[in-house]
Amino acid sequence: MNKLSIIIPVYFNELNLEPLYDDIRKKIIDIIDFNYEIIMVDDGSEDGSWKIMQKLAANDPCIRIIHLSRNFGSHAAVLCGLSNSTGDCAVVKAADLQEPTELILDMYREWEKGNNVVLAIRKDREDKSIFSNLYYWLTRQVALPKMPPQGFDVFLLDRKVIRVLEVLDEKNSSITGQILWSGFRTAEVYYVRKQREIGKSRWTLKKKIRLVTDTLFSFSTVPITLIIWIGGLSCVGSALWAIIVFFSKIIGDITVAGYTSLFIFQLFSFGIIMLTLGLLGNYLWRTFDASRKRPVYIIEDDVDNESDASEQR
Repeated sequence: MNKLSIIIPVYFNELNLEPLYDDIRKKIIDIIDFNYEIIMVDDGSEDGSWKIMQKLAANDPCIRIIHLSRNFGSHAAVLCGLSNSTGDCAVVKAADLQEPTELILDMYREWEKGNNVVLAIRKDREDKSIFSNLYYWLTRQVALPKMPPQGFDVFLLDRKVIRVLEVLDEKNSSITGQILWSGFRTAEVYYVRKQREIGKSRWTLKKKIRLVTDTLFSFSTVPITLIIWIGGLSCVGSALWAIIVFFSKIIGDITVAGYTSLFIFQLFSFGIIMLTLGLLGNYLWRTFDASRKRPVYIIEDDVDNESDASEQR
């Protein structure tokens, strides 16, 4: 019999977890005809999420809870859940109750048809987001052309896809980008993203900017191409400026401003140099970070009721 793993990354979700589990039990667990496991990964929450997770795990032997030593980010939390899953396929679902739980069954049925990846794509969303629309548009244009216009956060992966993600073992990357990059046979299901009713989002501006840079530097050559174009335009501008100065001295009728114009041009050139160094430094940092071979995440606590029960038997 097939087994489905449900991965739930948790970060400051103490108010959501019990309603989420009740919803999963009502709409999935009580009606399925296959085995399941739920893996909750606490990504360094500083609220009562871990205690709620312990309570849920104590009442359901099919729940495994993992506590990371600190906040490593959603990419690391999802990868941790996938790496520790044992199902034939795994669904990643957010803990904020903004996606219909029924999507899990829809994705599972598509997997049964032979698809290795099933994406739950937003057809629309009640919580409008300018950043989200801009990010997915930019990603489609410069990095991943197959990114859905409204993006996706919920998805199902076959075991073979999970193995590929484990082999990649990339830091400073995007799990959704890696899924699209892998190119496996993909199906899509659609839903309307709900307004958040419980708790508040921890999706800060800093994390949004980090997501954009991780996507661009990991899946696009645009930053390097931008440096080349800026350098080329700077050289052309310098040449044109030199020609203007040269002919102004010959003709004598053209007045070229002195120190002010020179200062502006030097300031512009300095800005280009700093921008170039910053972009190159970003690549060097990522290379250095990967060379240190530090783990993507560190597990502090791991409670696997199902394995403990099997060992006792």
